[in-house]
Amino acid sequence: MRTSPEAAGWPAAGRSGDPSHVVFSAEEIAARVGELGAEIGRHYQESSGLLVLGLLKGSFIFLADLVRALRLPLQVDFFIASSYGASRVSSGKVRFLYEPEVDLRGRDVLIVEDIVDSGATLDLLIHTLEAKGPKSLELCALLHKRAVTVVKEPRWVGFEAPPQFLVGYGLDYAEEFRHLPYIGSL
Repeated sequence: MRTSPEAAGWPAAGRSGDPSHVVFSAEEIAARVGELGAEIGRHYQESSGLLVLGLLKGSFIFLADLVRALRLPLQVDFFIASSYGASRVSSGKVRFLYEPEVDLRGRDVLIVEDIVDSGATLDLLIHTLEAKGPKSLELCALLHKRAVTVVKEPRWVGFEAPPQFLVGYGLDYAEEFRHLPYIGSL
């Protein structure tokens, strides 16, 4: 159900380009993150130490909430990738600005992504990580647009995303709107 930001308890859109509709409310997101945590926890209950890799910057809020919902021994690290810049369309050119130095050989690795959109970042990341010899490599995405075929589909998806440009709950447009507790459309 789409609502206005005002109905979600936020001020009316004041600037040109502010989110005009709430696509997923803070309550819907919290409930789904709890469900994902339970599902992922069951899958990794026998793991001797899960490594959760967040893809920054967009996944940081989702990742923080998700790892708190997991009742497992785990470690967290991050990748920083860039493909959008200040545009609403991916450039298709992915650059890794930071890669973790942790040894992945023989580890259960879970990549946490904010949104599967063009697939370019995930495809490069999967190729990069598989070469490091993890025991297992799975993906969890908060949102999936189903617009492209990716090398490896996420095992866990929070929500099927509409084709709009989405912001909030970590997702941004030109570094704006990450702080919103809901996901809205521009």
